[in-house]
Amino acid sequence: MNSSLHGGKLDAETASIQDAPPVATLDHVVINVRDGMEAAARLYRRLGFTLTPLGRHTLGSINHLAMFGTDYLELIAVPPGGAARADVMDWPAGLNAVVFGTEDSDALHATLAASGAPVLPPLAFSRPVDVPGGARDAAFRTVRVAKEAVAAGRLYFCHHLTRDLVWRDEWRRHGNGVLGIAGIVVESEKPVTLGGLFRGLFGRGAVVPIASGLRLALALTSLDIVAPAEVSRRFGATAPAPDGRAERMVALVLRVSDLGMTRAALAAGGIAGVTRKADRLLVPASEAFGVTLEFRA
Repeated sequence: MNSSLHGGKLDAETASIQDAPPVATLDHVVINVRDGMEAAARLYRRLGFTLTPLGRHTLGSINHLAMFGTDYLELIAVPPGGAARADVMDWPAGLNAVVFGTEDSDALHATLAASGAPVLPPLAFSRPVDVPGGARDAAFRTVRVAKEAVAAGRLYFCHHLTRDLVWRDEWRRHGNGVLGIAGIVVESEKPVTLGGLFRGLFGRGAVVPIASGLRLALALTSLDIVAPAEVSRRFGATAPAPDGRAERMVALVLRVSDLGMTRAALAAGGIAGVTRKADRLLVPASEAFGVTLEFRA
């Protein structure tokens, strides 16, 4: 075998892989509760979620997580009397961020920046986690999409350096039976704008047309960008009230093991306004800190 030709082939293949857009996988979603963490944590426990102990980021924010099989839901806030994080307090309460996964934040940033995508350099931070044997730091690096590039909320990629401190079995069992995130819904007067951003991040084939909008296909999840009329059709009175924004994240679809289990948990929590359908339960945004929750078996 001609080693120089073989080496040239490998170099070309490596360059092709490095230049390819990242695969779209969901890591987690973030519900912004601004400075109301205590109330939000009480509410989400009443909704049947098991929450992790309060976390304190080196960035100044605080959080609780509801951990699922391969993804999770994060409640984020600023602590009372703490320094305000602009990326928390500059947004209204509700579903505020969609976070994609990456295993190499440096390579991801290099690839996206070279393609002209509006991404910022990796940001490193951590938070302590109490585990048997003592506290350890859960460490992360994120690659953020510039705020100016997306009106709906925050988009970023998360690189977990200590996955064993985040996905722990004792936090994955929920009284409402939730197993994972099946869908995310973004309301937009012009779905093509956000769809174009996703095509730039993940490749043209990652975004497909659907009724009244576009869909970004993720491994176990879909992200739908749809017109306001479609949001009204899907969620009716359970949708968040209009707030003047032309684009916003409005709903989460959660996959559950048993809708009967979910129904019982919501009743035990005294959750008002639950809409029952044959194949789903809808919790109004007013009962979930600004985001509609749809539970599906």
